[in-house]
Amino acid sequence: MARPTSPDQIERDLNAAQVHGRWLGEDEIAQLDEQDRLKALASERAESIRLRLMVLTGVCILLPPLWPLALALTLYLLFPKSITRIGVVAGVFLIALTIGAVGLISTLMIWLMTVLF
Repeated sequence: MARPTSPDQIERDLNAAQVHGRWLGEDEIAQLDEQDRLKALASERAESIRLRLMVLTGVCILLPPLWPLALALTLYLLFPKSITRIGVVAGVFLIALTIGAVGLISTLMIWLMTVLF
């Protein structure tokens, strides 16, 4: 049984046929509709997260002790990919620095214990 078609649906089917170079089947149309729905959902989710971060940044700006966090959030809102990469590199560096400091302190403690006893 044929599905009911509206002028908008016919227009969308014609545009899809022009883009793909052929008329699409029912399952292909359903798959494209699902992809569009998932893209819209991801976009909506990203916009919601962005709005929450902007509100949190505003709160951080109002409280002077939280100004470094406000700066970090502002940079993240302006440059999300770059700041994420910088954050990963800084995190790895911080972990390596911590491991090195623990190793150095342990070595110094062992040396001090041998000198004192």
